[in-house]
Amino acid sequence: MWENMLSFMARRSDPLCIPGIPESLEITLARLEPLASSAGASYVERRGIPLAVAEDAGLRFSPNFAGRPAVVQPLYDSENQLVSLHARYLAYLRGHEKMFTIGPGGGTVNVAGGWRANPLMVVEGLFDALSLGACGFACVATIGRWVPWLREASAGRAVWLALDAGRSGEKEVARYTAFLCQSQVKRILPPERDKDWNTALVKRGRATVTTWVERQLERA
Repeated sequence: MWENMLSFMARRSDPLCIPGIPESLEITLARLEPLASSAGASYVERRGIPLAVAEDAGLRFSPNFAGRPAVVQPLYDSENQLVSLHARYLAYLRGHEKMFTIGPGGGTVNVAGGWRANPLMVVEGLFDALSLGACGFACVATIGRWVPWLREASAGRAVWLALDAGRSGEKEVARYTAFLCQSQVKRILPPERDKDWNTALVKRGRATVTTWVERQLERA
């Protein structure tokens, strides 16, 4: 069972660079534009994220990331080494992906202290992390990738799995609960029937989501 879980979590393999542009992640990151005053800024704000929160997390903008405009987030490993760039495209095109990630992987999106903060809160998506950050909570996002060092980094600590609601989210909770066996693992769901944290933030507002999370943490 343990080996099957590791195989499942490690199965995704992203290209090491943008197709046709053989350059390092560091060079690609350096070529990105500041988020402020870009098309990415209005996109982020439409999703309920204050610009300051997104910029503090390291979010930047590319007018052409593998062919389309996108906001781009760096991911770092436990040694603060850049290991991935995760793009979220500003517009959805039929037959195209909403997201695109490059790099060897093994990192997290870190918001407001990320994995070093207590308690450690784990989400899946970039905008889930930014949404909780907008409400004042530290968290990390795995963007659905394998993070091998997270088990050791969380050992002996309280870990809140703030993954999506629904069957897919519950399956991930079961896998992470088994993987983080040295931690005090707890579950927290988005408010009411909302699928994820960004949906909750846009629909209910920052104050409601903040109060919801605070109450869940207090009940533990």
